[in-house]
Amino acid sequence: MRIGLLHSLIRKEEKLLIQEFRNRPGVELILIDDRQLILTPGQDGFSLDVLLERSINHSRALHALRWFESAGVRCINSSRVAFVCGNKLWTTEALSRRGIPQPRVKIAFTETSALQAMEELGYPVVLKPALGSWGRLLAKVNDRDAAEAILEHKTILGSYHHSIFYIQEYIEKRGRDIRSFVIGNECVAAIYRRSAHWITNTARGGQAENCPLTQDLRHISLQAARAVGGGVVAIDLFETENGLLVNEVNSTMEFKNSIHTTGIPIHRLIVDYVIAVARGGGGG
Repeated sequence: MRIGLLHSLIRKEEKLLIQEFRNRPGVELILIDDRQLILTPGQDGFSLDVLLERSINHSRALHALRWFESAGVRCINSSRVAFVCGNKLWTTEALSRRGIPQPRVKIAFTETSALQAMEELGYPVVLKPALGSWGRLLAKVNDRDAAEAILEHKTILGSYHHSIFYIQEYIEKRGRDIRSFVIGNECVAAIYRRSAHWITNTARGGQAENCPLTQDLRHISLQAARAVGGGVVAIDLFETENGLLVNEVNSTMEFKNSIHTTGIPIHRLIVDYVIAVARGGGGG
């Protein structure tokens, strides 16, 4: 069995996955560095049973996945999942189409319409880039003065991607949110991410704690995973008085801070799933 691992830098997660694959009998692991990958239109053929995508760069991952799929390689996650999860607009649309609870969102394309959208939602709101991760370039906008300043700066200084305004209602998290992990048809673990700051991402200093897997948490996590196409994903959720809300779905999830915290060997479960898919099963 030949399994490809598409990667950029080898982080702690990739090291764990590589070691686990190499411990499995009958598995030949092929490391594919996206920084060195050269693709030739009409001539590429890849002798792989399945490809696991672990690239840091979303654009590289998305294009490489589509190329491998066009050559008949089953990819985890698929290019469709990467596309939907990599753009907050499409994630929101996919969740909305399935009726999955999420914070209220408005999308605008100009300063004027974005300001109106913020006024309609009511301050504070959270302004996010449509593309991005690790809690970067988020802005909590508390009033109209701040809104006008931030929107002007984004319009003048921002790139093409920042000309689309993704505006989300602010949810008071009381110092924590939840990240759950879905592999195939199972929600395998969850953590609380705690921080005194309103951004609780562990990449921004949030602290991980084990979160019990309740029936409601399992259910909404699986719903969200299926909405974006399934596979191996992480779901970010808010706790509210009216139940859980899905904030984001991540297709190339980080999990190094969650193995010890939860006691769940997430890397081994991912490898189990990849091997099952390579053998023609896996589901999800």
